[in-house]
Amino acid sequence: MTDTWVFLIRENDWDSDAYLPENLRGRNRQELSEDMAAHERFSEAVAALGVKITGGDALQNAKYGGYVAVGKDGAEPVYTDAPFTDTNEVITGFYQVECDEATARKIAALVPSGNVVEWRKVMSFGS
Repeated sequence: MTDTWVFLIRENDWDSDAYLPENLRGRNRQELSEDMAAHERFSEAVAALGVKITGGDALQNAKYGGYVAVGKDGAEPVYTDAPFTDTNEVITGFYQVECDEATARKIAALVPSGNVVEWRKVMSFGS
């Protein structure tokens, strides 16, 4: 049976700004970093397994986001900007793949990451 799986890349934050078009100075991302080339090789390895990546993106550096603690009983939400002092790892990107569970396990071990890859089956609500 084919399901949708999401692979969350959890590692130290990265300098996403270096990969923005205005900072590449004519170079492509694969030339700039072995990390980017590793993601290209990952895409090729997934295709060799006979499945397709249906979604995914790199997430910009944590300074472009934050945390929110939702207010309870009418209290105002509490927002916290990055960087986060309580963790040295953040989710830096993700892939979405449609495949069976055995293949999902193989793919999880292939995702380029400096640390841990969390993989989860997507729960469909019929939409």
